[in-house]
Amino acid sequence: MTQSLDALTDALLNAAKRAGADSADAMAVQGTTVSIDVRSGGLEHAERSEGIDVGLRVFVGQRVANVSSSDTSNRTIEEMAQRAIAMAKEAPEDPYAGLADPSQLITDWDIDALELHDATPEPSPQDLQRDAAEAEAAAMDVAGITQVQSSTGAYGARQVHIAASNGFSGGYARTDRALSCVAIAGTGSGMEQDYSGDSRIFQSDLRGASEIGTEAATRALARMDARKPPTGSYPVLFDERVSSTLIGHLLAAISGAAVARGASWLRDAMGEQILPDHLSLIEDPHRPRTGASRPFDAEGLPTANRTVIDNGTLTGWTLDLANARKLGMQSTGNAARGTSSGPMPSVWNVGLTSGTASHADLVRDMGTGLLVTSMIGSTINPNTGDYSRGAAGLWVENGEITHAVNECTIAGNLRDMLREIVPANDARTHLSRVVPSLLIPGMTLAGA
Repeated sequence: MTQSLDALTDALLNAAKRAGADSADAMAVQGTTVSIDVRSGGLEHAERSEGIDVGLRVFVGQRVANVSSSDTSNRTIEEMAQRAIAMAKEAPEDPYAGLADPSQLITDWDIDALELHDATPEPSPQDLQRDAAEAEAAAMDVAGITQVQSSTGAYGARQVHIAASNGFSGGYARTDRALSCVAIAGTGSGMEQDYSGDSRIFQSDLRGASEIGTEAATRALARMDARKPPTGSYPVLFDERVSSTLIGHLLAAISGAAVARGASWLRDAMGEQILPDHLSLIEDPHRPRTGASRPFDAEGLPTANRTVIDNGTLTGWTLDLANARKLGMQSTGNAARGTSSGPMPSVWNVGLTSGTASHADLVRDMGTGLLVTSMIGSTINPNTGDYSRGAAGLWVENGEITHAVNECTIAGNLRDMLREIVPANDARTHLSRVVPSLLIPGMTLAGA
């Protein structure tokens, strides 16, 4: 019989102690994923996977090592512990390594309040195929769509348990239900494609298949007859589909790991104005039915709301225990890890202050410029914040969309860009990054 995840983590900790560890923590993850692809009305590909992975991190003094396995037999657990101890003894000392003090650990939480797990039965492959086929059919019903590259229904269920020799033990379950469609318009060298999709924790929250297919088709048609834009300085409006990438670059720059290495363009910006003074960025790890919600982090510390940017001003770094110690600070409860690696800082759910203008208002007000709906490639200098990305989207002339644009590059510096952003009011509140469309008054475009 397969052991429970808490029993597996206990077995790993006991094996580590017998092998000579001064302290240790363990992680066990059990998951199921199902994915169904449909093409031309028929089943294209079906895949299902199930498995358990375990990881063990041991400390011998200030030396640390991590091992993992997908074999959970008693013999393998003992061998993992012995191998980890041998590795740790050869590792260099890390003065910042170590588990949380017991006084730092979470002692109580309400996992049900986060609504991370949908208790309804797992959808059958036939259910997933039906949804994918409906999305494909809806896309093909739109005049001008020549084919659907892929239409996919997917489901995942995951259980996680973490335990440590400092007394922490906790776990939770999570589910995911997703549907996506990629539509193609035109033929030959004139083909264009775009997508639509949705991913939710609860199946009942998922957008309708026909809506997703139709939106994918509409987006693909909007990209037809694309041209290169003129080269110069123009306003750039990042559509809500891609605007969160800008905030993602900011979040990467305030990671304690990057700051501790000195490899961040915000490394000296604590207390400085980063965004316009009427905008804040709030982290909320307890938002129900949201992908990045969790009651505790990977080191057993409680997660909590925090204001990352307060009225434009940077207030702190995103920290796990080790990087907090390096910087002489306290962990923010943001440690994440997998079974094969130790903890690193990670961000949970974040939300940027929304504006009062609609997406259409910003298009009208930007005058002449680029509405970016997709991006490819990325050249971001982590030390300076210099930004350059390939982009495609729609050209705006005198406040009205005139034609599609592709094969262009947008460039600027993230410090300058973020201080000037103008948010719309169109953020999707169920996402883990709630970021509306963002207008930047001036960026460099390289096109024709």
